[in-house]
Amino acid sequence: MSRVKQPSRRAAGTKYRSNFEVSVAGDLVRRGITFQYEPDAYEYVPNPTTYTPDFYVPEHNFYIETKGFFSPEDRTKHLTFRKQHPNIDIRFVFMNSNTKIRKNSKTTYGDWCNKKGFKYSDRTINDEWLVGENKDD
Repeated sequence: MSRVKQPSRRAAGTKYRSNFEVSVAGDLVRRGITFQYEPDAYEYVPNPTTYTPDFYVPEHNFYIETKGFFSPEDRTKHLTFRKQHPNIDIRFVFMNSNTKIRKNSKTTYGDWCNKKGFKYSDRTINDEWLVGENKDD
């Protein structure tokens, strides 16, 4: 019986958790954007637990969280985390920000981000995130 070879989740010597993360990392490299993969872990309550954002863009001082599926638990985690760490800038890159947050909901991932004040983009980081911002904010 032959096995189907799984696509590599490695790029430039780094092992990523998903193929989507590989794609985002590849885009950052192609665009010459310096980044770090999972460099920091932050504690937050309840429990306490730890949150590790996917990518950090040091030149612009923000984190990127990549999401294919944005679960209710993820949404709660990000609201709780932001409340406890208001100076840490987390931005989302979705596979598709037009995905509905629930089966029969009219609200999309993008709508949720707009309502809650999170920056987001689809598939790659938004060019506007790299210009005209104060790096120390």
